[in-house]
Amino acid sequence: MLDKIRNFANTKIAGVLVGIIIVPFVLWGMGGVFNSGNTNNIVKINNKNISTQDFMEFINSSRIDEKSIRENLDNNILEQIVSTLVSEKLLEMEIEDLNLKISEKSLAKNIKNNPRFYDENNNFSRIVYEKFLISNNLTAVNFEKRLKKNELQKKLFYYIGGGIKSPSFITNKTFKEKESKINLEYLNLSKAYLKKKDITKENIEDFINENVDELKEEYINFSYIKIDPQNLVGSNEYSQDFFNKIDEIENEILNGKQIEGIALDYNLSLIDKKNYISSDENNQIENKIYNERDNKVDLFDDGNFYVLYQIKEVNKILPKISDKRFKNKVTNILIQKNKYEFNKKILEKINNNKFSEKEFNNLSSKNSIQREKLQLNSIEDFKIFTEESVKIIYTMPENSFTLVNDDKDNIYLVKINTITHENISQNSEKFLNYTNEASTKLREHLYSSYDFFLNGKYKVKTNQKTIERVKNYFK
Repeated sequence: MLDKIRNFANTKIAGVLVGIIIVPFVLWGMGGVFNSGNTNNIVKINNKNISTQDFMEFINSSRIDEKSIRENLDNNILEQIVSTLVSEKLLEMEIEDLNLKISEKSLAKNIKNNPRFYDENNNFSRIVYEKFLISNNLTAVNFEKRLKKNELQKKLFYYIGGGIKSPSFITNKTFKEKESKINLEYLNLSKAYLKKKDITKENIEDFINENVDELKEEYINFSYIKIDPQNLVGSNEYSQDFFNKIDEIENEILNGKQIEGIALDYNLSLIDKKNYISSDENNQIENKIYNERDNKVDLFDDGNFYVLYQIKEVNKILPKISDKRFKNKVTNILIQKNKYEFNKKILEKINNNKFSEKEFNNLSSKNSIQREKLQLNSIEDFKIFTEESVKIIYTMPENSFTLVNDDKDNIYLVKINTITHENISQNSEKFLNYTNEASTKLREHLYSSYDFFLNGKYKVKTNQKTIERVKNYFK
């Protein structure tokens, strides 16, 4: 079967595809950058060496392009790729050590049973298979090699944890963790926070004086031109002549010409702005220029016209308290600061077991906050709190407190009153689902243990000097 499927790889069109598509991935231009010998090894696993050639082939097969690597060198992308390669090699070594195999017949059956390669009559189609290979830039041999590796890895993981089935008591425990009934009380803390009307002018002035440097804002002086076909070439059409002129202007910008000279040469109106800062009430184009102020000169397309701008000066200035926008900004900072500190104090008391029922009651009465009651029927009961908040609640014991939120970012203080557990019946429709979920958790624990086992069985040593040489190549 596989030999027949592979016949496609021997056709002329496949040969052309290999020449055009596959080879460029393999021959990146690494050339003779790396020499042979021990210094060419990037990793050693026990007595097995992984060379830079192995590493580059792994990168090529993973379809990671050179640009992505170069842009992420400082984010340790090469180290991450090395780690992934080591993981794959460890699995290969385990598969070999355990003598796990898959026959050509089984592999062919796997391909023939893949619905992706079925025709309209739900039968395996070699034509569909070949089209899949072409569209994914693959040869039959390479695809089957990948498939074989994946199937062997599946065999390995099945060998480790495939026979695990959760006993009834763990299934029942998983059910209780998810479907317990939790009765709670909660306070919406919004009434307890500092209100805008309570913030005085003195509060604002004191905060500004204490945070002068942090509150300084960037004001810019700049000039800009709005360019459309009418004012550039005297036409309402976006003609080739218009775009040729745009190209000329871009070249003049690159050559260092100032915006005043461009405005004069093309008879364009120049708009000057002094001490400008972005706000919702201001012109959106000018706000965009402000947001792009790190680019001193630029030309951008704004849909119906082009905008050429030049930043002349950027000054850090402390706005005046009479500036309504700035006053509102400081007021909002004070409100958020109070909210943060208020919540932080409650959390600290909760974490130190110093928050009591008495404080819960005092908080309610002092701030006129109504105590609300709620029953959560499962860990998927999101009628008030967010999913993450409900998960937190389900980790808490009775008579405990915590802070949670809703989708509108309202913060609530919650008290867990009672937790009611029920046992799941083996005749329940949910029993099989919870058995599978519990079995999955057991396998995950086993895989973690197996990972520790591999760490002891295989000694992995990376050659940092070689990694640095590879990094230098990509720089």
